[in-house]
Amino acid sequence: MTGPQSNTVHIVGAGLAGSEAAWQVAKAGIPVVLHEMRPSRMTEAHRTEGLAELVCSNSFRSDDAANNAVGLLHAEMRRLGSLIMRAADANQVPAGGALAVDRDGFSAAVTKALTEHPLIEIARGEIAGLPPAEWGNVIVATGPLTSAPLADAIRALTDENALAFFDAIAPIVHRDSIDMSVAWFQSRYDKVGPGGNGADYLNCPMTKEQYETFVAALIAGDKTEFKEWETNTPYFDGCLPIEVMAERGPETLRHGPMKPVGLTNPHDPTTKPYAIVQLRQDNKLGTLYNIVGFQTKLKYGDQQRIFRTIPGLQNAEFARLGGLHRNTFLNSPKLLDGQLRLRAQPRLRFAGQMTGCEGYVESASVGLMAGLYAAADARGETLASPPATTALGSLLGHITGGHIETIEPGTRSFQPMNINFGLFPPLASVPTKKPDGTRLRGNEKTVAKKQAMSARALADLDRWIADNLRIAAAA
Repeated sequence: MTGPQSNTVHIVGAGLAGSEAAWQVAKAGIPVVLHEMRPSRMTEAHRTEGLAELVCSNSFRSDDAANNAVGLLHAEMRRLGSLIMRAADANQVPAGGALAVDRDGFSAAVTKALTEHPLIEIARGEIAGLPPAEWGNVIVATGPLTSAPLADAIRALTDENALAFFDAIAPIVHRDSIDMSVAWFQSRYDKVGPGGNGADYLNCPMTKEQYETFVAALIAGDKTEFKEWETNTPYFDGCLPIEVMAERGPETLRHGPMKPVGLTNPHDPTTKPYAIVQLRQDNKLGTLYNIVGFQTKLKYGDQQRIFRTIPGLQNAEFARLGGLHRNTFLNSPKLLDGQLRLRAQPRLRFAGQMTGCEGYVESASVGLMAGLYAAADARGETLASPPATTALGSLLGHITGGHIETIEPGTRSFQPMNINFGLFPPLASVPTKKPDGTRLRGNEKTVAKKQAMSARALADLDRWIADNLRIAAAA
């Protein structure tokens, strides 16, 4: 290993957060050992030994930096030379206004970059318990599927029960098994996104009768049973199983993933579908498509039976069926300081989903910041946190101190969160007029407010980079 042991940063877990953290530390000139237990020990959700394997969706969501908080987070990470964003951009597949990736190509790109970096050593094998005491600068980024020995050790160290929630994954269908005399390509409102052309989703239409029969089948279908210790674990609202959404009311899906707006069926243009099922390209070859919003805990037999009642999918062949796994995360505002260090043992820093952020990009961004903090520590310096006005700063604020409400004495309501403009501080002055001097009306005010918050964020981040980091803003 290059460099003295005392100056080495050890990173446990090579998912999105750990991979990004390793890249940032090494880019700062500090040696890294990146520990990954796969393939010697697999998880319930992973299928390969590749670094940064995507186990749920293949979408990084909106890439619109001016109008969307996650698109803004993309832009901030690119400014900081993010490996995760570089690999995503190089392996994008069409997805309307979203940034979606070929999952195998993405993982391969991250794995190659980290394997070839001269300051990064990849060590395969499980860290079964707390990292050794002689490791003085550690990032734990083991994700929502942290192995039991390490989770138990963290729990014992913090004297805090880890919170938990359920996360579900959607099925993937072979493209050539979809009936194109029924389905058609179109993005909602023909919106063009990165790598796309405005016709990036496969759409399967439903009549009112077909929709109602489908919803009834979802509710009646045979579901995976919870183990006794899982029965009180809540779902994360951003990844609800489709049958749970169906149970919330007969129209819930029509106003969620199956909403029929912004689409016209070319096979029958005068008839407006009552509901739409969308599929999004899942790999660069375009041979696999995932069913958008169809994460599920239905048993495999019922998944195939029920999903083949969707018009256009009657002969669907599944490359992967949906599933359900239990995620764990820390009560981070209580347990972590502002630099993501464990208060009970500051040599341990945490990153990724286990800190209480939700989403691929959010997890990677927290890994990015953990890497920058750890690199500064290795140099004997302290890095100022990014401004709260930025996407990075607002997400860190949520994790390390924001949005805790007392529900009852001794109970805190910290929950995982996607990046959103609700986490940002309000604007000093809200735009009221257009550039031509006319007044903003209705939804124009909301759009202008988001754009002003995004512009403020990027300007403040550029200043923070110039003042604090030894990298070029356009790295």
